[in-house]
Amino acid sequence: MTHGTTNGTPRATTAAGPVAVEARSALPQRAAGLVDLLRRNAARTEQDRRVAEENITALDEAGLLGITLPERFGGHQASIRTLLEVGAELGRGCGSTAWTASLINISGWLIGLYPERAQREVYGPNPRARACSALPPQGTSRAADGGQVISGRWGFASGCHHAQWALLGIPVTAESGEQLYQGLALVPMDRLTIEDTWHVAGMRGTGSNTVVADGVFVPAHRILSVTDARRGEYPTEFRDEALYRAAFVPALALSLASPLLGLARGGLELVLASLAQGRGISHTFYADAREAPATQTQIAEAAQLVDTATLHLMRAADDVDDWAASGRPMPLSDRARVRMDIATVARRAREALDVLLNVQGARSFADEHPLQRIWRDLETGSRHAMINPAIANEIYGRALLGIEDQISPLI
Repeated sequence: MTHGTTNGTPRATTAAGPVAVEARSALPQRAAGLVDLLRRNAARTEQDRRVAEENITALDEAGLLGITLPERFGGHQASIRTLLEVGAELGRGCGSTAWTASLINISGWLIGLYPERAQREVYGPNPRARACSALPPQGTSRAADGGQVISGRWGFASGCHHAQWALLGIPVTAESGEQLYQGLALVPMDRLTIEDTWHVAGMRGTGSNTVVADGVFVPAHRILSVTDARRGEYPTEFRDEALYRAAFVPALALSLASPLLGLARGGLELVLASLAQGRGISHTFYADAREAPATQTQIAEAAQLVDTATLHLMRAADDVDDWAASGRPMPLSDRARVRMDIATVARRAREALDVLLNVQGARSFADEHPLQRIWRDLETGSRHAMINPAIANEIYGRALLGIEDQISPLI
């Protein structure tokens, strides 16, 4: 491995073989090849409130649900940037599918942080096993011999219908009942039940329902310390695997952002395709909307906003990957900037779609028009708590000013 620096950020190159590198670089192209399928199934995915099985099968066969799975188990073990490039491509076709695929993949990354024993329990019987995640410690636990017994209800478990495992936030407790630290329990889905609670305006197809545990024993080796993970301390024995050294919160938060970029890109493509048909502008003398300066300037503005979102997203991804490759913990200032970059993606993507809706007009909101679904998906997904632009502003501002006390542990 060789190292250099760019603007203070470590740059690294690895000795990955040419076959592995070529396979990873092809993943975004494979995702682009599925966009038409996802668009055809988008309405059904929304109506069923879960990703169409045809989509899941296609993603699985293309290797797009094993992006972050360790090579040791047949996965791609690709970079965070590759994960985001794939998510952005899939988002062009269906926001719910992109969101679900991205969170399944980041859940796979989380499993790569666990001890090898836990990883083998997941991937040994099924190298294509998938997981969903609900990180907030919404459950309860009590100490038991060799682990914890957990109970509770965890909401917003995107992709739970397509998962064989779940990662659930818990307070890890001592025998006295004292909370020791925040943990993440790795639990087989057949020990859990799913409650149908996901009735929302947007991202309906993610199936982000509630998973329920009632007295489920979780052995200690399948409980990850979130407290340690936030400091970059992971129990995996494979210290040479750079992907599983990536900064904890930045990697998790970035996985939420790429589908938003994809939605904005998809909206731009739809409006450009509509304009190419030569339609006019109602109540004006413009028989071809493309000839109107208002159309031209708004399309340029929307495209530039999408480009801005792309640049911020990929800068953040490269920063996370480069610090992971360096083997050094990502500093707080850089982690705070990633939160700000993600917030910028959300803002610029929403602004771009707002401009595009102005170009397309009131027809955009017809039930059968895909642009209104893109709008609802983007407005909903971009309000995730980890994306909140106002909170990101405060986090980044405090970091820039050298204020040690932060407003959230999730940086």
